Amino acid sequence: MQHLTCIIVDDEPHAIRLLQKYTDQLPGLECVGTATRAIEALQLVEQLQPDIVFLDIQMPDLTGLQLSAIIKDKVKIVFTTAYPQFAVEGFEQDAVDYMLKPIAFNRFIAAVEKVRKIADQPKSKPVAETIQESYFFVKTDGKNRFKRILIQDIYYIESIKNYVVIHTGEEQVITYSTLKHFEEHLPEEHFVKIHKSYMVALGKIEKTDNNEVWMLNKSLPLGDTYKADFFKRVHQFLL
Repeated sequence: MQHLTCIIVDDEPHAIRLLQKYTDQLPGLECVGTATRAIEALQLVEQLQPDIVFLDIQMPDLTGLQLSAIIKDKVKIVFTTAYPQFAVEGFEQDAVDYMLKPIAFNRFIAAVEKVRKIADQPKSKPVAETIQESYFFVKTDGKNRFKRILIQDIYYIESIKNYVVIHTGEEQVITYSTLKHFEEHLPEEHFVKIHKSYMVALGKIEKTDNNEVWMLNKSLPLGDTYKADFFKRVHQFLL
């Protein structure tokens, strides 16, 4: 198990004490510092170089969102707040997780495990190495005919009852399957679900807003359930 260090940033001392208690109970995680103000936290990040910052949002001087924008490239951020309305903004800052107060111990463990999973992952290979020339076959009719699909050609996959439609730049391929099957088999770093009926290739998105995603000059719905994860993924590629 990889040893992780963290600092806790909150303007409420009792909130710090609770997370310190949780940290003490969790093997492989060590709290190396605490701060009640964002400026103090900034200094601690520079001095201690922790793996995780548990970060409140509403604080004096700088908000947690403002501090996150400064330190997000140096540490993994887990927001701890009583305000659910900041969730989308939090994930736009590349936060690993967003915990709502009061925070239960099992919820704290889940957030730490998310960080640990990221820390244990090898660095992703370039897109050209992971997708180019990758392919699979799907059955296209009842006569045992199979169609080869290049993964790099897929724009989006649409679920229609017991079938899925694979949309490429040149054709639409219909096969008897489920969207869940493709979620489990396509590379998750390149595909994201945006609606119960749609899964899209991140690299093929033309534009997006809070309600729609455009691909192949067509508007696809962006479901409320999927927005937080979708925008977290999109912001990984912002320049």
